Amino acid sequence: MRLFVGLDVSLEKTAVCVLNEHGKIVKEAEVASEPEVLARWIGTQPGRIAAVGLEAGPLSQWLHRGLSVAGLDVVLMETRRVKGALKAMPIKTDRRDAEGIARLLHLGWFRPVHCKSVSAQEVRALLTARKAVQQGMLALEMSLRGLLRNFGLKVGAISRGRFEHRIRELTSGNAMLG
Repeated sequence: MRLFVGLDVSLEKTAVCVLNEHGKIVKEAEVASEPEVLARWIGTQPGRIAAVGLEAGPLSQWLHRGLSVAGLDVVLMETRRVKGALKAMPIKTDRRDAEGIARLLHLGWFRPVHCKSVSAQEVRALLTARKAVQQGMLALEMSLRGLLRNFGLKVGAISRGRFEHRIRELTSGNAMLG
């Protein structure tokens, strides 16, 4: 018997719904959001796992990789399509979302999303962190300029390399600021 597994992932727990090839619910559970734990639980199901589906999200790339390594056929599903389909359900719970994802997988009513490679995710994380540091530096610089302006101290146009020196120069005569 072919089985279709729907996962509704949250940070701590994942709601799991298993459907058979006729669309009947075989089993539902709540499992820790860890690839090894999920793979072990899915592996205990009676029948052949046709596919495991999960909505693209913060943990999905990591879970996709871990479940794929465990030998499962995993599908990342486009978020907007899944949300649109699940919106029709009258009562929204994690359990029902997992069932909805399993049904979309069973019927083929989804759009798969590419799972980025680990190196692509690392580059993305590095660029995101770099941008956050740059924005933080700029916000701090603008804040210092504003604070000093209240005391009539004008930093003026200056290169980033000379900014610290200019701030120290302006505040050196003030015991509270220096």
